[in-house]
Amino acid sequence: MPGMTGSELSQEILKIRPDIPIIICSGYSERLDKLKAKGLKVAAFLDKPLLIDDLITITKKGLDKSRMSWIQSLADWSFC
Repeated sequence: MPGMTGSELSQEILKIRPDIPIIICSGYSERLDKLKAKGLKVAAFLDKPLLIDDLITITKKGLDKSRMSWIQSLADWSFC
């Protein structure tokens, strides 16, 4: 991606929408370890080649967590 790495993009997205679950997929395990060490606040890291079952499981978990946050925000809003 010209001008920005995937990890930089993920951090910019999270600044705007911290509720969006982000999954980073990488074929470079060394780089992935460095990303983990930086403490990026992403939903998951997956190594390439991806296993479809792993991607499905991680995606469902991210969506469920996001959905619960959304439901909680609606509940909080309704009591205002």
